[in-house]
Amino acid sequence: MDGRAVVVGGGIGGLAAGLGLRAAGWEVTVLERAPGLPETGTGLGIWPGAMRALDALGVGHEVRRRARRQTGGSIRRPDGSRIATIDVGRIERRHGEPVHLVTRPALLAALAAALPGAAVRFGAPVADPGALRDAYDLVVGADGINSVVRASVHGGRYPLRYAGTVAWRGVVDAESAEGGETWGRGRKFGLTPVGGGRTNWYASVSLPPGHPAPADDVAELRRLFGDWHPQVRRVLDALTPAGVLRHEIRDLTPLPSYVAGRVALLGDAAHAMTPDLGQGACQALIDAVALADCVRAADDLPAALRAYDRRRRRATQRIAAGARWAGRLSRARRMLPVRDAVLRLALAAGPPA
Repeated sequence: MDGRAVVVGGGIGGLAAGLGLRAAGWEVTVLERAPGLPETGTGLGIWPGAMRALDALGVGHEVRRRARRQTGGSIRRPDGSRIATIDVGRIERRHGEPVHLVTRPALLAALAAALPGAAVRFGAPVADPGALRDAYDLVVGADGINSVVRASVHGGRYPLRYAGTVAWRGVVDAESAEGGETWGRGRKFGLTPVGGGRTNWYASVSLPPGHPAPADDVAELRRLFGDWHPQVRRVLDALTPAGVLRHEIRDLTPLPSYVAGRVALLGDAAHAMTPDLGQGACQALIDAVALADCVRAADDLPAALRAYDRRRRRATQRIAAGARWAGRLSRARRMLPVRDAVLRLALAAGPPA
């Protein structure tokens, strides 16, 4: 089976879907509203399952070349005392592959370089996804948490949900000896060394809906986290207003299906989740490969899309529910010794790989 496919969204999931469908024999066009690939962006953890997806797309070697291995990390309290250690070596022993750290721009560049230049159209926003169904055999919605393709299929029946959290993130010119997170009362702060003397950081705070935005994000971060241990303070000291992004955390009400007619959703368009398990990019890559595999294996497109939905919807919705639960745990305000014990048990069980 082959045909003409359009992928709306040229992010990680969209570029991966373009690669996978081309390998399955389809003519593919990727439409991306941004004018080009980003030059800056935060670090991503690529877990073994996602690296296997990149291998299936033929870009695993290039991503490994651009990445660095995650060597470990810990979860700490604000005073620096250790709650638990993240045993990344166990992941490699179990799955034969470490967790790799790569910047979003590097991953996108590797995916885009494997596609013919004419296959990706930058500066091409889509206002009417319905019109695409008249021109293409398959429409793939990979256009993120505010997906217009999802809205064209489901309308407003499955809205985004405020997760009760405001987050800040960025990259600073400061070296961190170790990655991991620090959990306080209703707050957390995360660090990921990305090499070259730089550190990817993120912070989150539980806040009710309708809260006012701070007048100065840097001052607010220093107020909230300025008395935490030296690794956190080192990052705070390096912050500049231009290097701080602030946003409310939202996830997607679970959908009853990721497909409708000749439309398939993947990545955040299908299962936008909170970032607490670090699985958003990973699951988008796995979605893309699963969609291509199902299209390749089936005799007709409806059967292929039904198979894709069976393969990915329940799995990703379980991970999304786990991410929401993990976020609530990390920002607990009460019974912190119980929280810490639950964390140690969860780490012993292991995250999705």
